[in-house]
Amino acid sequence: MSTDDLPETFHVTTDEQLRAVSNLTRHRIMAVLRFEPATITQIAQRVGLAKGSSSYHVRLLERAGLVKVVRTRKVRGVTERYYAMAARSIRLPDPGQGQPDVLLRNAVADLEASPADGERHVRMAHLRLTDEQFAELGARLEALADEYRALSDPSLPDTSLVFALFHPAQPERAGLDEEGDRPERAEEDEQVERAEESAE
Repeated sequence: MSTDDLPETFHVTTDEQLRAVSNLTRHRIMAVLRFEPATITQIAQRVGLAKGSSSYHVRLLERAGLVKVVRTRKVRGVTERYYAMAARSIRLPDPGQGQPDVLLRNAVADLEASPADGERHVRMAHLRLTDEQFAELGARLEALADEYRALSDPSLPDTSLVFALFHPAQPERAGLDEEGDRPERAEEDEQVERAEESAE
């Protein structure tokens, strides 16, 4: 199977697939395979894993249908398998209310692990938009990401782009009081303050 024959999108629908993509190591393996096929040895080198660990994680991804063998070759009597993503992009289900967002959790872990002296652009903006503006901005961000993905050169260093456009939970929905604190947290703060006053 050639990488040219890959479908555009793989939809994660089963618990097995979701567990496979939720793991940070496997997330990083998929990032390696996103641009070009690689063997277990090459994956291990690029992700910084032992070869046995690399093989284990790739097997789990393969069993979940997220990666596939796209070609093989014989090297000194041993068959080397080249793995690639099962599709050009992976679509995760929306997390339920109060559930962690797998994609953002892995992205934050990658950001925190990135070199502190490397160039990075991180920004948060608070906006007030109509439904039409919200939809338009989401579409523009996705189009921009697709445009630069099409320009990506596998020979260049990896770059990650993450964006999240969402409506934050309102205080009454998030269990917050009028001042933006959780009632139980406010109670804990008052207890600490009283304890500090007693100590004085």
